[in-house]
Amino acid sequence: MASFIDRVVLHVRAGNGGHGVASVHREKFKPLGGPDGGNGGRGGDVVLVVDRNVHTLLDFHHHPHQRGGNGKQGAGSNRSGAEGGDLELSVPDGTVVLGEDGDVLADLTGAGTRFIAAQGGRGGLGNAALASTRRKAPGFALLGEPGDERDLVLELKSVADVGLVGFPSAGKSSLIAAMSAARPKIADYPFTTLVPNLGVVSAADTTFTMADVPGLIPGAAEGKGLGLDFLRHIERCSVLLHVLDCATLDPGRDPISDLDALEDELARYVGTLGELRDRPRLVALNKIDVPEAADLAALVRPELEKRGLRVFEVSAVSHAGLRELGFALAAEVEADRAARPVPDERIVLRPPAVDDTGFTVAPDPQEPGGFVVRGGKPERWVRQTDFSNEEAVGYLADRLARLGVENELSRLGAEPGASVTIGGVTFDFEPASALADEVEFNPTRRGADERFDRSTRPRADQRLAAKRARRKRSDEDAEDTGDSEDAE
Repeated sequence: MASFIDRVVLHVRAGNGGHGVASVHREKFKPLGGPDGGNGGRGGDVVLVVDRNVHTLLDFHHHPHQRGGNGKQGAGSNRSGAEGGDLELSVPDGTVVLGEDGDVLADLTGAGTRFIAAQGGRGGLGNAALASTRRKAPGFALLGEPGDERDLVLELKSVADVGLVGFPSAGKSSLIAAMSAARPKIADYPFTTLVPNLGVVSAADTTFTMADVPGLIPGAAEGKGLGLDFLRHIERCSVLLHVLDCATLDPGRDPISDLDALEDELARYVGTLGELRDRPRLVALNKIDVPEAADLAALVRPELEKRGLRVFEVSAVSHAGLRELGFALAAEVEADRAARPVPDERIVLRPPAVDDTGFTVAPDPQEPGGFVVRGGKPERWVRQTDFSNEEAVGYLADRLARLGVENELSRLGAEPGASVTIGGVTFDFEPASALADEVEFNPTRRGADERFDRSTRPRADQRLAAKRARRKRSDEDAEDTGDSEDAE
C-alpha cells in the first residue's frame, strides 16, 4: 500500500446556507404581531491548513471527497438557524493548490497558513429582515445560497534549501545520511529511493534542509523513470547539488556526460514555481574512497571548474570533503536568504471602481436576440429566490430594477419578450412593467403580487365590491322611483 502520496485530486464542497423562514407572530391580545421569521445559518467553509505534523497527502488519496456542514433553517420568533461547521483539512508544508485549468490558486508554506478552498453559502433572510415600509409583512423568505463546489489538484513540493540531483545509485541517500540525522533506505541497486527524504544540516551558524529525490535518467522530463514525479520537490530549493558517481561501472558513463544529461533534464523541466536552470548549483564528485574514483575525480575537476562550477571531492563513506561542502552550501543558502525581499505585511484595500455597477450585460450567443446578465449580486439574488412565490419573484424584480439591469437591457436594445438569462435561469424581458419603479408594489395577500396577475377573471374581493356597487345603485334607483310617485 502506498505510504507517500504527493499529488491528489480533491473534490471539495462547502455547506449550503440555511433557508430563511416566513412567519407571523401570533400571540393573544396582539392582533398585529408582525413578521418574526428568522434567518438561515451560514454554510461551513472547506479550509486547507498547513500542519507541521503532516508529511503526505495520503489521507486525501483515500478520502478524496470532502464537504463542509450545512447551515440550519431559521425559525419563528426571530430565531436564526445554526451555522454549518467549517471543515479544516490539514496539509503538509509546501502544498501547492491548483485549479481545474492548472492555474496556481495558493502556495501554502508556513505552519498555520490557511486557504479557503470552498466558500460556504450565505443563509437566506427571513421575512422579519425583509420587512420595510412598503412590505410590512412579507409573505416570503430568501432561500439559502448553495456552497461552492470545485475540484482541486494538490501537489506536495517539499520545502528544502538544497536539492540533491543525480543518477540512480550516485550516492545521494548516503550523502544526506552522512551530513544529517536522516536515515533513508540505502542499497546497492538503482531506484532505492522511491520517496523524497529531507535532512537538516548544520554548518557553522547556518542551519538548512536538504532534499534527496529519486535518481534521474535521460528523458525524466518526459516522464521516464521516477524523475518527473519527484522533480517538483526541488522546485523550492535555492541551491542544487549535482552528485556525480565517479565509481560507476556502467559503459558510456562518466562524470562529464552525467552532468550534461542532468543539466539537459533540468532545462527541459518546467514547473509551476519557476524553472530549475537558473538555480545556483554546486558539484560533488562522490565515492572518492575508491582509488579509481579518486583518480577520475582529479581528472575531470579542471573541466568542471572551467564551466564556472564549484567542485568538491567527497566520500559519504569516509566523510572526506563533507565539512567543506557543508560550509559552501551554507554560504549559498545564506546568500539566497539575504537576497529575498522581506515579506510585506501591509493591509491592501482594493475598493470597487466608482463606475462599477456590479453586473455586465452581453448578448446571448446561444439565443438570437437574448442577453446574459453576469454579476455577483444578480446571480446570488436569483439563487436565493423561491420562484413558486409570486411576492418573492416581485421582490427579485424590484431589486434588479433598482440595480439598473432593466435600464441597461433597454439601452442595449432588448425587445419585449426577449430572453434574459441570469445565473442559469431564463426570464422574458418586459420593459417598464410592474417590475420597474413606474408601478409601485401594493401589498395584498401574503405570498402574492398583483403585478403578476394576468387573469381576466375578477377576484373574490373585486366581485364582492361589484356586487355592493350594484346593490347600492339598485337602492338609489328605488329611492328615485318612490320620490317620483310621491310628487305625482
